[in-house]
Amino acid sequence: MKAFAQLYGRLDATTSSNAKLAALQDYFSQAQPADAAWAVYFLAGGRPRQLVPSRVLREIGMQQADLPEWLFEESYQAVGDLAETLSLLLPESLHSSEAGLADWIEHHLLPLRGASPEDLAQRLPALWAQLDQQSLMVCIKLITGSFRVGVSKLLVTRALAALAGVDSKRVAQRLVGYTELSRKPSAADYLKLIAEPSADEHAQRGGQPYPFFLAHPLQLPVEQFEAQLGPPTEWQVEWKWDGIRAQLVKRDGQVWLWSRGEELISERFPELLEMGAALPDGSVIDGEIVVWNHAPQIGPRVQPFALLQQRIGRKTLSKKILQEIPVVLLAYDLLEWQGQDWRQHPQHYRRAQLEAAVDQANQPALQLSPLLQGRDWSDLAQQRTASRALGVEGMMLKARTAHYGVGRTKDVGVWWKWKVDPFSVDAVLIYAQRGHGRRASLYSDYTFAVWDGPPEKSDRQLVPFAKAYSGLTDEEMRKVDAIVRKTTVEKFGPVSSVTPSLVFELGFEGIALSKRHKSGIAVRFPRMLRWRQDKPVAEADSLETLQALLG
Repeated sequence: MKAFAQLYGRLDATTSSNAKLAALQDYFSQAQPADAAWAVYFLAGGRPRQLVPSRVLREIGMQQADLPEWLFEESYQAVGDLAETLSLLLPESLHSSEAGLADWIEHHLLPLRGASPEDLAQRLPALWAQLDQQSLMVCIKLITGSFRVGVSKLLVTRALAALAGVDSKRVAQRLVGYTELSRKPSAADYLKLIAEPSADEHAQRGGQPYPFFLAHPLQLPVEQFEAQLGPPTEWQVEWKWDGIRAQLVKRDGQVWLWSRGEELISERFPELLEMGAALPDGSVIDGEIVVWNHAPQIGPRVQPFALLQQRIGRKTLSKKILQEIPVVLLAYDLLEWQGQDWRQHPQHYRRAQLEAAVDQANQPALQLSPLLQGRDWSDLAQQRTASRALGVEGMMLKARTAHYGVGRTKDVGVWWKWKVDPFSVDAVLIYAQRGHGRRASLYSDYTFAVWDGPPEKSDRQLVPFAKAYSGLTDEEMRKVDAIVRKTTVEKFGPVSSVTPSLVFELGFEGIALSKRHKSGIAVRFPRMLRWRQDKPVAEADSLETLQALLG
């Protein structure tokens, strides 16, 4: 545990990618395989479920630190992170434990799940007493499931590839599915990550998907497309669907469904598993899961993402839900066919075989993502204006000669995402809360509201509808923080209610009706586009503006 905590300290202390890479290589070159297996899991984004409720951790921490609740809460609000707060408040100890990361995870931490508060009150202080301050902080982060450090999965891949002398794309392939929620990594798993390439490696992959190929944002004026991209005939153009990116894998008579986040989601979409059974063994299809309306009176089309969310959030799927919210896989790429890796074939070649495979399967739950045609880029730009009405986010442009790459790369060809501009409204900041980690001393998390009526309504009020914390520069955030402190009128725990005085243009990707929100509206991925210092609060938008966007 101590070596992993020291690695965390090195990674957290720098923003240099080269320094982080050196720290990772130093750790993995010395770590035992079992410890390295868990280190890769956490550093690559693995998030096991929380082992101990935060409330219980707080109560035990307050008791061990001999602090009243108000003082503990003040300390937590100042620090912004529960694990760091506890590590600073608990009695300081020397690091007496010689056990490695794997031993701590498997024999001390995982057994905490499901233990009673009384049992935890006995076990946790004894464990914490064996750790120095930094190791204690990392340990509690692992307990809460909130372990994060500024390292990308790509950087972990590069470190392992350099250590093993193996191509980084091969390591990336081996890492797919490694952080799946139910996984318990072992020394053998780690040794497979850094093993020499073998001829039968592909045949041993089971239900493992491929690393997803990701698109780059395209933000050029359409007048520059021809000069920068060439003619549209060199590109495969499709709609950018608003659903769940997924790979359907059929091997050895079994079917698996993986999300782009490398989560196994097979049980959530039984109709897609049934559809996959009709595919030949050795098939992997990349596509988008969407809710699909087959009603003949309106024609088949994608339905709002909010409907898909209703299925995602349910632990059990009733017959009624399956009937009312049917999904399909909109297929747009073929990564494996008849057991052979097809990613090195050009895009247009893969597409031709994909069309044949979908036609052969003849399954309603498997639909082709249609190709779009245009005389020139201006023609396609005109078609793109229909995106909102069709429930899509814009267009995808895929080079006809592109291979299927790993991650967001351009070395084998390129995909572009040509998205429509986000929805936007002018909203008023009414609540603020301090951030976490490095933002713990700043009010950086904001709640925004719009008016519930037009300006002529004398008794109109501001109604909250969205929370956002991204989009401002550091300098702007410091200025907003100062205004929040001066205009706070009431506090509700960590939340400050402020005098409405600040207007921001908020952008968001989607909007839907919602019974759970006071405004009756829910928005997706809200963010601050700009601070409207030129606009008075009275001129901010209203619920009527939001409702008009629903159309």
